[in-house]
Amino acid sequence: MNEPAETTGTADDAAKKGTDWWAELRAIIWLVLAVLGFHSLIAKPFYIPSESMVPALLTGDRLVVSKYPYGWSFVSASFHILPQFPGRLFGKLPERGDVVIVSPPGIRTDYIKRVIGLPGDRLEVRNGIVILNGVPIRRTPAGNARIPVDANMPCSGDEYPGALRSGPDGSAWCELPAFRETLPDGRTYTVLDTGYSIGDDFPATTIPENHVFVMGDNRDHSADSRFPVAGLGLGGPVPWENIGGRAEFITFSLDGSAKWWNPISWFTAMRGGRAFTSLHPQEAE
Repeated sequence: MNEPAETTGTADDAAKKGTDWWAELRAIIWLVLAVLGFHSLIAKPFYIPSESMVPALLTGDRLVVSKYPYGWSFVSASFHILPQFPGRLFGKLPERGDVVIVSPPGIRTDYIKRVIGLPGDRLEVRNGIVILNGVPIRRTPAGNARIPVDANMPCSGDEYPGALRSGPDGSAWCELPAFRETLPDGRTYTVLDTGYSIGDDFPATTIPENHVFVMGDNRDHSADSRFPVAGLGLGGPVPWENIGGRAEFITFSLDGSAKWWNPISWFTAMRGGRAFTSLHPQEAE
């Protein structure tokens, strides 16, 4: 006599059970936690919203910020979700010349600036020249920086009077005086100096322990350690736990013409020649 065949489950049985929504939700939660963990501990993307770091960085640049070079603090977590606490885990100070992400004391937002002074340094700015430990930082003319004009860099006459230039082919650019600064350890980078501004003079200040003094490369258009927090600056030397990471390289750059409803514009808005540009300072010869 033939016995009925024993079945162990078929695709039809699985279909009858339906989707395991709890398992799907758990998978999504783990994925979100993995992304947040990577952003908080390893690296995260960053968008440049202003012109304070021109010419190294333009509005619309997207870049990678690494989180681990200086250790971790309360600002390391994505979206600034941690309460404020002093110090850093596996803390290490940045080097002069590093481009860093930094938050103003008491404010949960991110700025991007360059480290100029370290703890114990005596820093002063006089007529636009940075004086470090009594010695002016070496500064040499570097001609004029030519920044292409686009929606993200309009070269407004109010901000850059007389700087707008145009070519016979209809191209336009912002022509701005550039200078090469070289720090005492030989690290070098380019800054802009478009004329006198209130930030061109800053009284001599000794940088406290575990603090850094940061400035934007676009010296006359940067709210940084030279300005009070109430004036959208950083209020002097910044505590090292307010440093969120080090800028590494540009991934891509958009000129501001992209429209969310037009996928083609996502590609036509790309600025050429900026992808994978290193943001580490060069070493002087």
